[in-house]
Amino acid sequence: MGMALSTAFTEMLGVRHPIALAPMGGSAGGALAAAVSRGGGFGILGGAYGDPEWLAREVPIVAGTEGPWGVGFLTWGIDLAAVELALSYRPSAVMLSFGDPSPYAEHVRQAGALLILQVTDLEEAKQAVDLGADVIVAQGAESGGHGAARGRSTLPFVPAVVDLVAPVPVLAAGGIADGRGVAAALVLGAAGALIGTRFQATTEALVDPSITKAILEGRGQDTERSTVLDIARGSRWPSKYPARTLGHPYLDRWRGREAELAADPQARQAYQDDVARGAVPPLPVWAGEAVDLITDLPSAEDLVTAMATQAQDALTRAGRR
Repeated sequence: MGMALSTAFTEMLGVRHPIALAPMGGSAGGALAAAVSRGGGFGILGGAYGDPEWLAREVPIVAGTEGPWGVGFLTWGIDLAAVELALSYRPSAVMLSFGDPSPYAEHVRQAGALLILQVTDLEEAKQAVDLGADVIVAQGAESGGHGAARGRSTLPFVPAVVDLVAPVPVLAAGGIADGRGVAAALVLGAAGALIGTRFQATTEALVDPSITKAILEGRGQDTERSTVLDIARGSRWPSKYPARTLGHPYLDRWRGREAELAADPQARQAYQDDVARGAVPPLPVWAGEAVDLITDLPSAEDLVTAMATQAQDALTRAGRR
């Protein structure tokens, strides 16, 4: 199994490996978060908009495991009640992404949970430091799902954030799907990696089988960042955070015509009809640029161990440790 990769993040959270589960809305449920935590990583529930019924169902599954765990929210889509509800379950950390976290930061800290803030540019990183973030996630533009419209690639962005926010530990996110990516994150000065798409293709993820299949067959060059699918499905996501997904018929049909789509209720109804009859997947297939590294469907628990071992080997080969 090799020695554990000890970093400021693993020491702060009391986990064995510097690997965290991205809190992917809805699909990072209790079983997935628990499996990541059992594997020695840090499992974070995808609390999204803070649906009380979803949290009541999923939190006990992860809370029953030995290791530390967290809850993540979409900052623009929640209110204080959602954060207070999550804190009532006593998570080790609360992660906030996309939007202004300042209304919630103090509540998280006063409850004794660690505050993890995801940032997509240096201005947000500076704000995260000012708000007293315990951990900062630097999200590169390669990431699957939602992200900055004008984001920067993980490779140059992470060290820029590391330098700006030191000594606050940074997790690298975006385009990391195996232990080599975790090793690269550590070499860039990050204290670990936050991983999304790779964990979508695990036995514990709460995803439709059609989405798993698409991820296993998907290629990085087929991913695209766009607002089209959010508009088509009537999602409330702010347009400043387009989403990286695999190819989709509606992307081809409406690319460059987003305003027209937004003004066309019949087109949005057509999307719902296509979903209902199975012509398009139930949800867009959120996938990052590292999707072609994903070719199997392991347990997340085994995956964490395998990634940590591969990271250790990569660092040893690079003469780092």
